[in-house]
Amino acid sequence: MIDHEAERKEILRHYRKLLRHAKPFLKDNDAKIIKKAFNTSLEAHKDMRRKSGEPYILHPLAVAQIAVEEIGLGTTSIVAALLHDVVEDTDLEIADIERDFGPKVAKIIEGLTKISGVFEYGTSQQAENFRKMLLTLSDDVRVILIKLADRLHNMRTLGSMARDKQLKIASETMYLYAPLAHRLGLYAIKSELEDLHLKYTDTETYKFISNKIRQTKSARNKFISDFIHPIEEELRRQGLTDFEVKGRPKSIYSILKKMKKQNVTFEEIYDLFAIRIILNVPYEQEKPACWRVYSIVTDFYQPNPDRLRDWISTPKANGYEALHTTVMSKTGQWVEVQIRTKRMDDIAERGYAAHWKYKTGVPSAAESGLDNWINKVRDMLDVNNTNAIEFLDEFRTNLFVEEVFVFTPKGELIILPDRATALDFAFEIHTQIGYQCLGAKVNQKLVPLSFRLHNGDQVEILTSQKQKPTGEWLKFVTTSKARSKIKEFLREERKGKAEEGKLLVDERLSHLAVEPSAANLNRLAAYFNVPSVQDFYYRVAVGLLDLKEIKEYIFNPHSEKYKPASILEGSSFDKEVEKIRGISSQLLVIGGGTDKIDYTLASCCNPIPGDDVFGFQTEDQGITIHRTTCPKAVELMSNYGHRIVKAKWTGQQELSFLAGISIKGTDRVGLVNDVTKIISNSLKVNMRSITIDSHDGVFEGRLMVFVNDTAQLEKLIQRLSKVSGLLSVDRFDS
Repeated sequence: MIDHEAERKEILRHYRKLLRHAKPFLKDNDAKIIKKAFNTSLEAHKDMRRKSGEPYILHPLAVAQIAVEEIGLGTTSIVAALLHDVVEDTDLEIADIERDFGPKVAKIIEGLTKISGVFEYGTSQQAENFRKMLLTLSDDVRVILIKLADRLHNMRTLGSMARDKQLKIASETMYLYAPLAHRLGLYAIKSELEDLHLKYTDTETYKFISNKIRQTKSARNKFISDFIHPIEEELRRQGLTDFEVKGRPKSIYSILKKMKKQNVTFEEIYDLFAIRIILNVPYEQEKPACWRVYSIVTDFYQPNPDRLRDWISTPKANGYEALHTTVMSKTGQWVEVQIRTKRMDDIAERGYAAHWKYKTGVPSAAESGLDNWINKVRDMLDVNNTNAIEFLDEFRTNLFVEEVFVFTPKGELIILPDRATALDFAFEIHTQIGYQCLGAKVNQKLVPLSFRLHNGDQVEILTSQKQKPTGEWLKFVTTSKARSKIKEFLREERKGKAEEGKLLVDERLSHLAVEPSAANLNRLAAYFNVPSVQDFYYRVAVGLLDLKEIKEYIFNPHSEKYKPASILEGSSFDKEVEKIRGISSQLLVIGGGTDKIDYTLASCCNPIPGDDVFGFQTEDQGITIHRTTCPKAVELMSNYGHRIVKAKWTGQQELSFLAGISIKGTDRVGLVNDVTKIISNSLKVNMRSITIDSHDGVFEGRLMVFVNDTAQLEKLIQRLSKVSGLLSVDRFDS
């Protein structure tokens, strides 16, 4: 039985909380407009409930709350957040919104409303939605910010969704929204989205690390207070009294990333937390004050010279400003110290939205950096006529990268993504210079197009009228501007060549008295094993196919000579693997009511029974089974959500699956013997290969073994870790 009165009170409580947070910046009749939006949304969603069973209105209220409290947006955004689902889910139209709430709100909601309809083959609905949303970003960045608030609330309440939906939404979040939050400088939201993604895709690891963080909390707090005590005293002694010092553990996801990257255990990570010193000083005193604090910190603790990051002189493109240094504590631990002011901290937590709060007549470096990025997105949308998924990949490569700062010959600063080359620089200056780029002089030395730029390089581009882009160029550009311009040039050139080829083919066909009908042209393409007629024309034009090979019998299926080129079977390799492993199609239950299904196990992550898995419907190889923690999982689920199939292991038969185990330890006589004895004798596991590399008394080994399921693998890992001299035993994805 639903208690409507209790629900009404709950809704009002959320609404009042929202007003309380919004109150400081409300003008004239803002409160009335917010009330009107709330009532419109309440009425529109009155009979709707979320998967969790709660009234739907609590979702728009929560999104508005995040927009105000965690991103720092204002009235227009509150109204748009409250109404963000009404057009999509109810009878209200954009025109009604515009009439009642004005064109600004209507424009934002139009950007937030998903597209429906049929999409071209090979694109994904999410990718198209995203492209549409970005088009609105060019006019109003609030569209993206509210979308992030919407996604954050969906991730926080993902527990009530079905498992396959959880995986799809979590992966899409990791693929798109976390990088986007990073680029807009919303670090708190980015970290929470990454952690929530981990919570639903790799629950065990998430629990393991969060428990470890919880267990080490009191020891960590004591360490932090001991560490900062002398610094605080000295700050006060020097007259810097208005400050705050806090220690913050790193996010679960970033700890895991570090464990994987450095191949270390939780205990071995030295900077599990960062200490943040936040000063409250006037804008013009910020830079000298931060360096003063740096000087105080390094008086007490020895800094690591390679770990000083000065983002105050040159802020990151997303507006982030701070001084970072890593120092050695008295207990022999490295500690990251971040020094920033109240304004910088605000911008670091709330990103783009916080810029408007501090907006002065002159745009700051941070602000113009973000504006430049938005202009780049605009350029990408203008020149991009590729399919949505390709566009999305281009866009993503520009989200998560660090920057490299380089200079023109006249000393103008150009900011490019990390790993950018001389050719990227040329396209950044001007498309035409990019097209005609021969090479470059970096710091007066001659370098090739593919030369990777470093901070502080001064770059001069050398051009030639005769130069033009080739397909090879795509291998050494990183900016989407360069990539899309090169692709555009190559497409146009290919189109021109195909036109030439068409004339040649038409001439040849008329010589053979064969009509150039669609059926005959398709027959030609099939005969020469070419994917399309356009491709066929192109190959003829560039001399890859000889016109003399076009003979009359090709158009006569009854001719004895008629025999199209054979097409290689794409999945033969997987079939071989299937044969070797002896997999029976009974082993997986995929979806409901399916019995015999053609599937293969993905070689990128080698799933074995007991792993958390999902199925992916490929175009030509049936279903491939991946682990949910597979490196490719995020991309597959984000871009091809409609092809994801629920999968789980059914009753186990005695079959063997290949799994990899890496071992590390101190070298001693007989160690390998002990390891192989456990594998072969005590657990009756077959070993396919073993490689051991010993160096200065330390050895590393990799074993490939055949096991029945994760339980047997776990047992094997446990037994091995008890061998004297072994320091770590882990599974790895071969």
